[in-house]
Amino acid sequence: MDRSSNAYTFIFAIIMVIVVGAVLAFASESLKDRQNANVKQEKMQNILYTVGVDSIEQNGELVPLSRPLAEANFKKFITKQVALNNKGEVIAEGDKAFNVDLAKELGKADADQMFPLYEAEVEGEKYYIIPLRGTGLWDAIWGYISLKDDVNTVKGVVFDHKGETTGLGGEITKAWFQQRFEDEKIFDSSGNLVGVSVVKGYGGGNNKDDNAVDAISGATITGDGVTKMISKRLKYYLPYFKQQTDMKVAVK
Repeated sequence: MDRSSNAYTFIFAIIMVIVVGAVLAFASESLKDRQNANVKQEKMQNILYTVGVDSIEQNGELVPLSRPLAEANFKKFITKQVALNNKGEVIAEGDKAFNVDLAKELGKADADQMFPLYEAEVEGEKYYIIPLRGTGLWDAIWGYISLKDDVNTVKGVVFDHKGETTGLGGEITKAWFQQRFEDEKIFDSSGNLVGVSVVKGYGGGNNKDDNAVDAISGATITGDGVTKMISKRLKYYLPYFKQQTDMKVAVK
């Protein structure tokens, strides 16, 4: 066949597409188990980060909490894993609760969703960890928020995103922003669940009772997404918390 002909070029292109596609498909399938393991370990790592477990003692020394270490020590700190329905009833436990895909759950009606919840104990203190998912400026944002035993005070948060702008909305992943949420309250002074708002031009200083933190400059929409994500997801857990504690709050 004449290599300078259009037919040759067309056939060569088809063959290359098939070969490259086959190689990529094989590589993807071969790495699937490793990819799934990495996702699982990262999830465990982030959950533990929210309750202050960012290092593990080994041979008398503290070492950073790597993904493998997170998996190896997860159940040392996480004492309970459940999934709830919108009435606060436990409908799954253990691995079935851990494997709930929040991205898929958000596409369902509230009555059909599963709401994962983790309980942790660290140095004698009890915490509740709630997965979060919402929308930023460009795409999905997600993370975890842990509450102290009063089910009101934030112990810690972890945020991540799919496509927020580097240096602006992407800064929600940075420790300096996430630390602003520590010890903030999710209920207002009247007992209403309001979450924690990311406020542009915040002037509250270090006030931990005003349900607000300072926003990231130039990332107003992403900050609004974080605000909505926190308040909306937390409200789904009110029925469960009211059954498990002596909380008396107005549900709005």
